[in-house]
Amino acid sequence: MSEKAKQLKEMLFNKKECGVDFMTDDELKECDDFCEGYKDFLYTCKTEREVAAWVENLAQANGFQSFDEFGDALEPGEKVYYMNRGKAIILCVKGKRSIKDGVRISAAHIDSPRLDLKQCPVYEQEGLGYFKTHYYGGIKKYQWTAIPLSLHGRICKNDGTFVDVRVGEEKGEPKFCITDILPHLSADQLTRKANELVKGEELNVVIGSRPFKDDEESERIKLNLLSILYEKYGIVERDFLSAELELVPAFTVDDIGFDRSMIGGYGHDDRVCSYPALQAILNIDDAPEYTAITVLTDKEETGSDGNTGLNSSYLKYFIEDLARLEGYEGRDVLRNSKCLSADVNAGYDPTWSTPFEKNNSSFLNNGVCVTKFTGARGKSGTSDASAEYASWVKTLLEENHVLWQTGELGKVDAGGGGTVAMYIANLDVDTIDVGVPVLSMHAPYEVVAKVDVYMAYKAFLTFFTK
Repeated sequence: MSEKAKQLKEMLFNKKECGVDFMTDDELKECDDFCEGYKDFLYTCKTEREVAAWVENLAQANGFQSFDEFGDALEPGEKVYYMNRGKAIILCVKGKRSIKDGVRISAAHIDSPRLDLKQCPVYEQEGLGYFKTHYYGGIKKYQWTAIPLSLHGRICKNDGTFVDVRVGEEKGEPKFCITDILPHLSADQLTRKANELVKGEELNVVIGSRPFKDDEESERIKLNLLSILYEKYGIVERDFLSAELELVPAFTVDDIGFDRSMIGGYGHDDRVCSYPALQAILNIDDAPEYTAITVLTDKEETGSDGNTGLNSSYLKYFIEDLARLEGYEGRDVLRNSKCLSADVNAGYDPTWSTPFEKNNSSFLNNGVCVTKFTGARGKSGTSDASAEYASWVKTLLEENHVLWQTGELGKVDAGGGGTVAMYIANLDVDTIDVGVPVLSMHAPYEVVAKVDVYMAYKAFLTFFTK
């Protein structure tokens, strides 16, 4: 190759190279140190309620006050938060500029695929006690059999009190599981289509086997289980009708690989973006130029509907309230605002490469992924960020030395997926997806690279402060 060709190639080609090659040992250590806090968060907070409560406590410890306590316009640097029904939370730092100049929003979701208990879940059959479940979000059902599960959630009783439940995470606590048929007897099961290897109504969770010691009663296993629950929590069977109970993998959060470069755990989608977005707003030292908002929302995995999802109006109402304090309408603020929709993308997997289009995929260790559009096939269900806004984000990241890449969610006809981006874009806000590449997305145990997690944090902090 001639020298001229080399120079032209260097100038013109968009080269994809491993980001680690351009990072010093000190920078890699900074990534690893940041991820230790993330690992603790991921293990501690496995449901949207647990995340919201944990974030509220951390926000208060960092000087944030409940927005309900404010009646006057916020001063630059003032920090407020708004809790939405214990399952979604907004954090805000007032900027130097008037609210009319717009706000900077990072939006991530804190729910993850899981199994929810049905309202009448407890039953017994042929010597075993069970919970009936309904899966939440997109899962491969067979992945949820023969793994340890823990129970999390809240039970609201008729007297107005509630009981929070978290069983199966600590040493010595019981766990639960869904059984599968042994290979020796699975001939009929293996004739099913892959998406029916395990059916929804077969996701029955084993919760006990010992009968109540009374030979005269029927359903003695169920009776024994309910008596245990009554003794521990003071609940009766009817209390399940007003409960939100979730079964999640009882896995630890671990370093992956001899080089410890990756993290394995449940719920990376989308807590791997929630944590960096949270830490970014907590680490704003001085009043930023523009008001900064991090919203951690619920219900994304089921379409963002419901009053704690971003297809509702609680974020819009919060911004309208901020605007009103300064004498403006919410639309005055929203039309000048910018958003990074903080959600994951599918990392390129060499073992399962067929559905990926390599030139437009994201790779582990190449930095945070900027996704111009999501959706399925003909871009259905996407906001598709404008070229102008994509250029603005690209310039922002490059000028501030944030390692980033671009990617799509697979080949055009391979499938696809959506994020909360379109719901914020529908408010007349410039919006684009920025997040971490994930392997085994929506599985009970997902994998991310530490470098990418840290670069997500750096991207959100840069977005807020530059």
